Amino acid sequence: MPEQPFPGGIPDDDLDAYVGLPQREAEHRAYERGWRPVRSLPRDAVVTMEYVAGRLNFTLDGGRVVRCWTG
Repeated sequence: MPEQPFPGGIPDDDLDAYVGLPQREAEHRAYERGWRPVRSLPRDAVVTMEYVAGRLNFTLDGGRVVRCWTG
């Protein structure tokens, strides 16, 4: 049987709850809920569009999360 790319499954989480949190708190919360990896990016960062199962992405402005999405 092939190994699953994200054996724990995608965490069931409310992504809107991250918006407004300070970066450190958001990252800590994400790791506690099982997200791996967690990526924090500055507003207007240029990123690749590859999908990574289980990854949680944050866009930050002024040290706070302004957007959160998976992949």
